Amino acid sequence: MNHQREQIHRAKIVEQFSCQAIPFTQVPGHLDAMQTLIKFSEVCTSDSVLDVACGPGLVACEFARHAGHVTGVDITPAMVEQAKKRQQEQKIENITWTIGEAVPLPYADNSFSLVITRYSFHHLLAPEKALSEMLRVCRPGGRVMVADVAVESSKSELYDRLEIMRDPSHTHALTHEEFAALFQHSGLLDCRQSAYGVDIELETQLRASFPKSGDEPKLRNMVTNDIGIDSLGINARTEDDKVMYTVPIAVYVGRKRG
Repeated sequence: MNHQREQIHRAKIVEQFSCQAIPFTQVPGHLDAMQTLIKFSEVCTSDSVLDVACGPGLVACEFARHAGHVTGVDITPAMVEQAKKRQQEQKIENITWTIGEAVPLPYADNSFSLVITRYSFHHLLAPEKALSEMLRVCRPGGRVMVADVAVESSKSELYDRLEIMRDPSHTHALTHEEFAALFQHSGLLDCRQSAYGVDIELETQLRASFPKSGDEPKLRNMVTNDIGIDSLGINARTEDDKVMYTVPIAVYVGRKRG
């Protein structure tokens, strides 16, 4: 039954992100805080980097400017095609792309000095297994970094309801407590935490989303009706006649025992 559930969920992810492959890159917020991630990861020219669930290559291409080599892996072929196109357009040579899963990762133990993922854990059925795989392929003394949505526990249920309706491949956004516990129990050393917010315009996000038929008006109402209330934890608001909201992102990085 678990295997069947995993296969069904994998198909949801591939279906959603095949549709989102191009629109995903057109949401301005998805390019936010790159320098924060680069600085926090301490990436350098001697690093061999793995970007797990790399999507259309936004993060991998930025890290390639600072690393010796970057490998991006994603289960959605359409996303990898967009990543290759981005690499070619930006004339970046030190990137390799792989179609593969986060659990298990298709790499040998101790293959990379820096293993990162951004905005993937809320799509996974078992993020703790993904983190374990990231540790496995990280070299002793290397770093592991995860950036993803982290919400207040009191607002978790409503936020998940919103996101599952918008993107059926969403599973659960970790609460602050769950995210912290994940790293505390990981075995990583010298764990550090940071945070930032991604500002998103509602209509732009809806154009890049592929909910079930009839759910778009419900999504719009959920966000607009939350203005001034913030039961979703995203600070929905109106700016220049546009509905905006901010997705809270936590970033954790730790060092593998060496």
